[in-house]
This record gives sequence, C-alpha cells and structure tokens, in this order.
Amino acid sequence: MTSSQDELLDGTRRALVERVARGQAEGRAPSVVAAVVRGGRTVWHGGWGGLGGGDTGQDVQYRIGSITKTFTAVLVLRLRDEGLLDLGDPLEKHLPGTGAGEATIAELLAHTAGLAAESPAPWWERTPGAVRPELGDVLGERPFRHPVGRRHHYSNTGYTLLGALVEEKRGAPWIDVLRAEVLEPLGLRRTTYGPVAPYADGWAVHPWADALLPEVVEDLGRMAAAGQLWSTTADLARFAVFLAGGDDRVLGADSLREMRTPAAPAEAADVLDGSTYGLGMQVLRRDGRLVVGHSGSVPGFLANLSISVEDDVAAVVLANCTSGPLLGAIGADLVRIVAEAEPRIPEPWRPAAEVDPAVLELAGPWYWGTHAFGLRVTADGLLALGPLNGAGRRARFRPAGDGTWTGLEGYYAGEELRVVRRTDGSVRHLDVGSFVFTRQPYEQDAGVPGGVDPEGWRGVTS
Repeated sequence: MTSSQDELLDGTRRALVERVARGQAEGRAPSVVAAVVRGGRTVWHGGWGGLGGGDTGQDVQYRIGSITKTFTAVLVLRLRDEGLLDLGDPLEKHLPGTGAGEATIAELLAHTAGLAAESPAPWWERTPGAVRPELGDVLGERPFRHPVGRRHHYSNTGYTLLGALVEEKRGAPWIDVLRAEVLEPLGLRRTTYGPVAPYADGWAVHPWADALLPEVVEDLGRMAAAGQLWSTTADLARFAVFLAGGDDRVLGADSLREMRTPAAPAEAADVLDGSTYGLGMQVLRRDGRLVVGHSGSVPGFLANLSISVEDDVAAVVLANCTSGPLLGAIGADLVRIVAEAEPRIPEPWRPAAEVDPAVLELAGPWYWGTHAFGLRVTADGLLALGPLNGAGRRARFRPAGDGTWTGLEGYYAGEELRVVRRTDGSVRHLDVGSFVFTRQPYEQDAGVPGGVDPEGWRGVTS
C-alpha cells in the first residue's frame, strides 16, 4: 500500500484507506488506486493491491475507458464557444453523409440521438480499430435504435461521430487536437493515446476462482473518442479541478456548468438513484448530494471520476480488472467521507466592493400574488430570489448588460427578470418570465394582470 496526503485529519485518511482497501478486497481487483481533491488540489492519494503490474503510484497509467467521452465533449463545447457550430445544429450540417446526420450535436453529447449503443460485431473493445476503418463500419447499416431525441440511450457510436466532427472542424486527428487544446494547457502530461510506462497491465479475474487472465489491449481506431485514453490519478485529479471550476485557456466556467446540467431524461431503471446525463458528464444523486463526473470500463480496466461541486470535493478511482469492484460507489463514498468528516468551511463574509443604488433599490420583499419572496443583492453582483416561507422557486440572476437579468438555475434558468418603472422613475414591479412581482400583495397600480379590486383587502362580516 502506498499513500501520501496533507491537511486531512488522521481519522479521515484512515477511513479513505479502509474504503479503498475494502473495495479492492471485496471486488477482487489486482489493484485499486485513488485520489481525493479538495480546494483545487490533491489532498490524498492511496492504493491497495499492486498485483499484476498495478503499481499504485500517482503517475502509473490505467486505461480510463469512457471518461474519454468527457474529454471529447470539452472539445465540442470549445467549437461551440468559438462560434464554429451550434449545439442545436444537425450533424449533417458539419459532417455530411454519415447516415446519422439528423441527430443534433447536443443529442449526440447527451446520448439522446437514438443511435445504437455499440458498433456492429465483432466486439469493438477487443478487436483492432482497423476492423472499422470508416464511420460506416462503426455505424453499420442500421445506426438508429430509437427515434431521435426521444430517450436517453447510451451510445459509444455517437461519440465516435463527435470525434469525427472535431477532426472535420479542426483539420487534424482527434488526439492531436485533444493534446493541443486540453491536455497541454491543463498540464495532463500523463494522459495519452496509448500506454506509456509506468502503466498497469489489464486483467480479467475468474468469476468463480481466484485466478487471473491477461486482457487484450487494442487501439480502438475510429472509436478512440469514445474510450481510448490512458491516464493517472494525478492527471485526472487535475482534470476534476478543471471540470468543477473551468479554465479560460480551455473552457470557461459557464460552459462547464452547462456540461454538468442534466440534458437527458432518466431511464426508468435510473429514476430511483436519480441518475441522468449532461453534455459528456454523468449526473446523479448519491447520499443526498449531487455528484457529477463519468465512469469508464474497457477490458482489463475500470475507472471513475466523481465530483461534488457544492462540497468542493472530487475523487478518482482506477482499477486494472474487467469487472469486480464498484468504482462508482467507491468514488461517491470517498467524496462523502471527506465532505462529512471535514465539511467545507465557508469563505468569510465580506461586503461588496461597490453597490449600484439602482440595484440596491430592488432588494427586499416582493410578492407574486400572495406568495412572499425575498430578493437579495449578493457580493458577486447577482440577484438571488427565493421564497420567505417554505419551499418554492429559487434562482440567482446575472445582469445581461441591457438592464435586464438572466436566471441561472431552476425554474427561472434562462428566463428574464425585467424591472418595470413608472414615469417618475420609481419601480412599479418586477417582470420575471411574465410573472409580476409587486412590493405589496396585489398592489394597486402595480401592473397586476387582470387588475386589482379597487376596494382592496377586506374582512368578512357574518
């Protein structure tokens, strides 16, 4: 066992080691290696096992399977942010002749394009990519399994198309684009197309005996954008920091927030655990907290990346076996252990550097009909709207630069908050997505739709 860490309490470190060790032993994995990130850096690294070439150091490569899809999604969002495409564009507009061009780029990212989960036989993860040299070989004669846009159906072939889209728009191989635009700027020097020593060997563990079988490792060729990459806990820890906060050299915080936002309905089987999918990222609820990231699985290797943005904790877990340990559960537990044992300490409150009097005028109580809400002006220049009593619609609003405000989450995400003033300049009401918020419930002369009874509020005599 190897371990290095700083700042975490001894009891927390012990609990992390125990969870990784239990996962390796119960899952019968040659090795399990893990890292925990907090506050933008790795605060713990540990591993258990070290069998079958699975050294547990931070810079030992394991194959990460479908975590590769998150890297591919970042490249696509970069194209969108540069104005080279729109997520609502049909694929045919940018990559004609695939036979799957009616699906939009957003649908491909969210696995709602209706495409088959896998390429036609033989099993693509255990055969050379040369078997499928063209996109037609990946998609087959019947690429669709469901109507486009109707349901979430995980699709490796969809991400093959996204990799081809990146190549078409950049005029370079997918891996070269990834290296130049993501890996090098983020310092992910040990994330590579193929294995670079030191790396773990991939193994199959016999389901009914304590015996190992070496797994084949293939170059996935056209399918690379769906699951080719090799990486380390150290590199994936840095990638987790990026996914949580953004890096303007690669992708900004707003676009990363978009990737983490559910974009696909949960399948019936996933409703109970609350799992769904964003744009290249899995989104699920574990132990009452929202966890985003991605899992990975290819013959010989398992991988998981779990991030709780709210707790500012992320976990990376890698194993060199085809099946066995439930890395998603281990990753979520590592996040939970740190978040619960050492909860995030909030930043000290500080007043805003300056406050616009016209914005400060909006602060205080407002009424939507008879529902009481409070509107706060936050130190970061946002408006925060929420009910004063009980549950209800909450949202923050960002200034749009034209005197209006745009909702950032919940029911009002993307909706407009507009300040309506009287001829004398005083605030008459707030228009929030067409809903009228007034200073008093059903205030006279405040623009309440349908008007207000001129006699006003009254009692009832018996």
